[in-house]
Amino acid sequence: SIDSDVTNVGALSKVSGLLPPGLDMGPLLDEARKQLHEETDYAREGAQLRRFGALMADVPDVVLPELAEDLTTETVLAMSFVAGTPVEELAEAPQDVRDRIGAQLIDLTLRELFALRVMQTDPNFANFLYDAGAGQLVLLDFGAARDIPGPVVDQYRALMQAGLAEDRAALERVSEEIGFFAADSAAHHKAAILDMIWSVFGALRAPGTFDFADPTLQDEMRVAGMALGADRNFAHVPPMDVLFVQRKFAGMFLLAARLGARVDVRGIVGRYV
Repeated sequence: SIDSDVTNVGALSKVSGLLPPGLDMGPLLDEARKQLHEETDYAREGAQLRRFGALMADVPDVVLPELAEDLTTETVLAMSFVAGTPVEELAEAPQDVRDRIGAQLIDLTLRELFALRVMQTDPNFANFLYDAGAGQLVLLDFGAARDIPGPVVDQYRALMQAGLAEDRAALERVSEEIGFFAADSAAHHKAAILDMIWSVFGALRAPGTFDFADPTLQDEMRVAGMALGADRNFAHVPPMDVLFVQRKFAGMFLLAARLGARVDVRGIVGRYV
């Protein structure tokens, strides 16, 4: 079923004419097919749950279910019950609670990338609960967990250092190394992507907390992204590992925005970069 559905998506994408003519969908579809198979292998997900449990054992504000190994198979995933409220339902919670959750989500994402070098790359809001009594973030669903190669981690560290230091030349160099654009990408495409990245770091460099409830940055990114996507001559796809990291970043940004959290993002970044 997975293989058939992914093949159909590829066929529909081609005949629709919506994609740039130079875009090779093959690697994207292959990766989608691979991940969907992994996410339906509960023995694999159980192993990742056990792995993350060990990696997060010394993080006091994060809790995970415990795997019931004797009951888990490739088609059945059994674990302990952990109580909590779905994070996305806490948009009306007191501001300090929402701020705490936002900070926990951002710290978790940076910890996965820079300290653990393994990331749960599915930012589905339903994968996170909050235990208000313990003040703990509850993590669920590790089917999309994947190792992040050391060179990619180093590139992201260099990217953040360049962005926070307002070094646009270094930012351009590292952005190309990561794969946000290619060496032969058109100059105006490079400039458009760099402007988007520059805007993000401009917001992070601002003193004090970042207010995720302020739609200014999100609206700016949406307009710029739509303009770039509408350009039929832009057909660059970053490496798969980068796409998965960016998916997690985007998901955490949207979840923090849903909560209206106010977070000292730069302070958290400073712990890891």
